[in-house]
Amino acid sequence: MTDYANELTPEREAERTEVLDKARAAKQVAATFAQLTTPRKNEILEQAAQDLIDNTAAILEANKQDLEAGKERGLSESLLDRLALDEDRVAGIADGLRQVAGLQDPVGQILEGKNMDNGIQMRKVRVPLGVMGMVYEARPNVTVDAFGLALKSGNVPLLRGSKSARKSNEKLVEILQNTLEKFDLPREGVQLLPCETRDSVQDLITARGLVDLVIPRGGAGLINAVVKGATVPAIETGTGNCHFYIDGSADIDKAIDMVVNGKTRRTSVCNSTECVLLDAALADDVKLRIVKQLQDAGVTIHGDVSELEGFGVEGAVEATEEEWEQEFLSMDICAKVVDGVDGAIAHIGKYSTGHTEAIAAQDADVLVKFGNEVDAAAVMLNASTAFTDGEVYGMGAEIGISTQKLHARGPMALPELTSYKWILQGTGQTRP
Repeated sequence: MTDYANELTPEREAERTEVLDKARAAKQVAATFAQLTTPRKNEILEQAAQDLIDNTAAILEANKQDLEAGKERGLSESLLDRLALDEDRVAGIADGLRQVAGLQDPVGQILEGKNMDNGIQMRKVRVPLGVMGMVYEARPNVTVDAFGLALKSGNVPLLRGSKSARKSNEKLVEILQNTLEKFDLPREGVQLLPCETRDSVQDLITARGLVDLVIPRGGAGLINAVVKGATVPAIETGTGNCHFYIDGSADIDKAIDMVVNGKTRRTSVCNSTECVLLDAALADDVKLRIVKQLQDAGVTIHGDVSELEGFGVEGAVEATEEEWEQEFLSMDICAKVVDGVDGAIAHIGKYSTGHTEAIAAQDADVLVKFGNEVDAAAVMLNASTAFTDGEVYGMGAEIGISTQKLHARGPMALPELTSYKWILQGTGQTRP
């Protein structure tokens, strides 16, 4: 890590020191948490869930301060929605911990094994990753999710939340640390890093030797900054420029239901549909019907206005090149006419972030082609993009959706937060 301490202001030096001190403390206690038994982990998770419920009023008061500050700073409605907590959301966060308690513990699982010809017994065993850095925006629920998943997988989380959720995160971490103390465990089993400047992110993601893995969760800017600037191993997660292609063979009623669901169910999440691709083979009145259904649901259409007006669309907004590439995370969607499934695959290949891509079609050959040739963590054949979710997959809570190809791809649940090691047991064998 580059030493630039001489260039730092006293405030910046204090921030950097805090990050590194907390990383060292996490490293020191990592072995303790790696050795916790499954019953002990589950007991802690159940108690943490109850402690959150018992402290709901304090959590909501802290969250209220964050929301007021966010409104003063002009945060968008989508960000405020991500930030906001109420009694139901706190209860849902607590239920998430209970759900994690009910999941199978991956630590210690034997992935494979055999007896070598020389009598040595070989086993491949799941083990914790160690110190897990999380960099995320707005959502205070991620604070608790990261704690729960890290604890169950034997890891220690270092949490760098956003300034917009500082009060909420501070209160949540305080409650979780108090829970750990009830079990005579060090409070350093979960820590919140400073968030006053963006430089603290760089301190975390370059703490090589102290931090074993960093996971960014948020918008494209955050994820790109972490992935490009990290010297610690990083997993790229979350950015979802998700497309939904409607083929000429599709059941149009079902296709409309799926694309409207993918777009409007919850716009601020990474599996929200951000672009609808319409087969040129569809009749103009059918294309218009699809777009009109989105507009009637309150969605603003972006695209080539002259192309859209050509089959009767009114009120569309001319799309910029950036809008074809990015998440809206709002009640907006791009719409484009493409030349069949090949045109859809080409467009997706150019603009996809590798998260979730979907198709509506009844032609089996078209479905096979789309499934085989689209490169994404999840490909939905006649299903909404909203189904890309660890809980929906039956994996339980997730730390994020990995859009890269190494280590993990798709929802990252408990098994994806572990590595493995080889254990070879002999009786004194030597190699000739």
